[in-house]
Parts: sequence; structure tokens; C-alpha cells
Amino acid sequence: MFIVIEGQDATGKDTQAAKLVEHFKNQGKKVVHYAESGTASENDFVRQIAQLNYGTVNDIDKRTRVLLYLVNRYEQFKKYAEPAIKNNDIAIVTRYWLSTYIYEGYGTGVSRSLITRLHKMIMPETYFKPDKIVILTLSDKERQKRLISQGKRAKEFFKSQDAKYGKKLNNAYLKVAKEFSIPTLDTSGTPDEVFERLKKFWSI
Repeated sequence: MFIVIEGQDATGKDTQAAKLVEHFKNQGKKVVHYAESGTASENDFVRQIAQLNYGTVNDIDKRTRVLLYLVNRYEQFKKYAEPAIKNNDIAIVTRYWLSTYIYEGYGTGVSRSLITRLHKMIMPETYFKPDKIVILTLSDKERQKRLISQGKRAKEFFKSQDAKYGKKLNNAYLKVAKEFSIPTLDTSGTPDEVFERLKKFWSI
């Protein structure tokens, strides 16, 4: 089973992914989980590529970022998710190609058709057919509260932007949800409350 959890910063993607991993492991199932960003990857190559994207504010070209994200996306899918899917195990992936479509497309102005074409050319067909996918959403006000409580990592390009920019991305996520017919789930409330809603939402 291939599961994708998408959403803007501070919507609880990693928290819910961790709860899903625990949930399935308690059922005796084998689970693989990773974040497409690659910042916390145990793979040195993936982590170094991520540092090029996240360790700089704005000194690399926006198209370069698209390509670097695609490198990590491909490497991790081929190494981790694809083998799990072929083995009938569970692969849970935090973020998806739509993050690049939104952050670099709607956010920085890279051609969205170019982003789409690049991903269709490089990523395996299986990647575009998740068994379960959701976009986590949260009001701009609540999201800002979470970002403040977490502490913005100012060296990261997107997290260093102002609240107006974050609202722009939030609206883009809602547009993309409609464009690609992807369900959304509000993540207001405690992590446990959200997880209960997610389990009912997916009937798992």
C-alpha cells in the first residue's frame, strides 16, 4: 500500500505519519516511512542534496531547486517506497511532487507545466497512483501559531517568508486539491484527535 500525506508547513504531516507507522506496526504489518524533503534521511546522498535546498536562503536558482527536489524524490522512491509496494508492504511518504508544484510553481513562479512534465518524465508510473492520499489543511491563523511555537528555521527559504506568503501557499493547496481531486483533512485540534479523524477518513 502506498500512502501519501501532503500539506503545507505546520499542518502535522510528520506527526500523523508517525502515528500511522505505529498504527500499522501494531497490526503486525511492515512499514516504510520517509519524508521527501530528505532533511532527516539516513542516506548521506539524499541528506546532502536536501541541505543544498534547505541550508540556503535564496542563493540558488528556483529551477535548480526543482531539480534537486526531483533527485531526492526519485532516489527515495526507488530505494524505499517502490520495493515496499512490490513486496505488498506499506510505504508512507510525507510530501509529494505537488509540494514542488505548489511551492515552486505557485510560490516562486516556475512553470507548473514544466514541473509536471519533468516529474512525468522521471518518476515511475506507480508513484502517481497512491492507494491513499490526503492534503492536510489548517487555518492561516492556527498555522502561524504552530510555526511560532516550533520556531521558524530562518535559514530555510520558504519558512523564512512572511505570513502573507504562507497564506498564498495555503490558497494554492486548496486550488490543487480541487484540480487533482485530492481530499483534504482539517488538522485543528490535538494530534490524537486528528489521527482519529484520519483513521475514520481512510477506514483503517
